[in-house]
Amino acid sequence: MKILMIINGSAYGLDSTYNAIRLAATMANRDGVVVTVFLMGDGVTAAVGGQKTPDGYYKLDRMLATVTRRGGTVLCCGTCMDARGITDQLLIDGATRSTMEALADNTLAADKVLVF
Repeated sequence: MKILMIINGSAYGLDSTYNAIRLAATMANRDGVVVTVFLMGDGVTAAVGGQKTPDGYYKLDRMLATVTRRGGTVLCCGTCMDARGITDQLLIDGATRSTMEALADNTLAADKVLVF
């Protein structure tokens, strides 16, 4: 089953972003499930590597890396990255700059699309 998860929310401003990434990591661990996470808007900030958060606070960059280690894909809207000054070099390993064309292709190919 192919799952596409579109995340729009900021990295640490909304619980929905945290919960969406938790769900993506959990689904990526299931047999027969292929997860693609597409980060848009402020959601691209979740894929910035080396995040420094207070002790005991979750780190979304590490959580997203779990998705890619389990065979999932993390795509980041290039226009959204540019608007926030995020370069390809700032992204976690496994996350890549992407386009609306890729989002359209992944949407049409997915069995389920979840939007957060």
